[in-house]
Amino acid sequence: MSGYGNFNPHYSIRSDWLALHDEPVLEPGLPIVDAHHHLWDRPESRYFLLDFLDDVNSGHDIRSSVFMECGSMYRRSGPIELKPVGETEFINGQAAMSASGNYGNCHVCSGIVSHADLRLGDALHPVLEAHIRAGGDRFRGIRQIAAWHPDPAARGSLANPPPDLFSQQSFRRGLQVLGSLNLTFDTFAYHTQLHEIAAVARTCEDVSFIINHTGGAIGIGPYAGKRDDVFADWRGGMIELARSPNVHVKLGGLGMRLFGFGFGDRTRPPSSQELATAWAPYFETCIESFGPGRCMFESNFPVDKGTCSYAVLWNAFKRITTGYSPAEKAALFNATATKIYRLPEITET
Repeated sequence: MSGYGNFNPHYSIRSDWLALHDEPVLEPGLPIVDAHHHLWDRPESRYFLLDFLDDVNSGHDIRSSVFMECGSMYRRSGPIELKPVGETEFINGQAAMSASGNYGNCHVCSGIVSHADLRLGDALHPVLEAHIRAGGDRFRGIRQIAAWHPDPAARGSLANPPPDLFSQQSFRRGLQVLGSLNLTFDTFAYHTQLHEIAAVARTCEDVSFIINHTGGAIGIGPYAGKRDDVFADWRGGMIELARSPNVHVKLGGLGMRLFGFGFGDRTRPPSSQELATAWAPYFETCIESFGPGRCMFESNFPVDKGTCSYAVLWNAFKRITTGYSPAEKAALFNATATKIYRLPEITET
């Protein structure tokens, strides 16, 4: 039901390459909630709790995190619509390990966002109830990826959704079901689809929409070398989305090949200053349009680990927000994610 394909559009993780650049951690006392990461077991890599903690323990003060569905550990048998519940079961177990305190102070996966096909409409109820049971008090919502483009060269996602997802009435009914249970809706789409999301968000005001990966400004295929034009189109779509108060945005994901920055193609990994210079226009546009109270930083690890280390990534985010007030930085780095995903309040460690 998730529609994940078999190709991998992302950079490979090369530990020896990442080790070519190191830098001191900036503002090590700033509390952080990582609003979006994955845990998985795939042919090309395994990334479980201990692997994530290896990155988390690189010096930043990561207090808790939100797991984002990635098509891992689905049930082998049973009704197809219930197979994604296996991922919730798996992640809740990883979260329980973290909550034991035996692996450090970070509460990994304190919020769980899993997958379900919202096109089930009213039949979505038993699926969501199964996720809630499997995730206990950690289950927070559903992500359904919508990233589709008619040109395969412009695609940068493992998912293979239908081209008309947002216009399907069954999908919109599924959104209403999601809202009735006070669950969030995450989605990843390309900048060419932002107006479609805005139209749906206006009709589902009771649902909290979370736009993943800074709104998916494509920088590959037919959009390569057209950054200014793409930025203008993307900016217009994000401004339209920001007019709906129920829409939020995750700042991150720009380390993916999709965005066309090409840092993962270099002979040496980038510094946080290089990343901050390249990414700042996108993050600053989002923060200006949505406000810090509707923006949250995400690592998108291990996907973005193909471009930089965890320490360098958060350094880049901190460089971009150097001029923001303490209250604004608190919102961007922890408070927005804590509020939207109803996470336990972070405490001093």
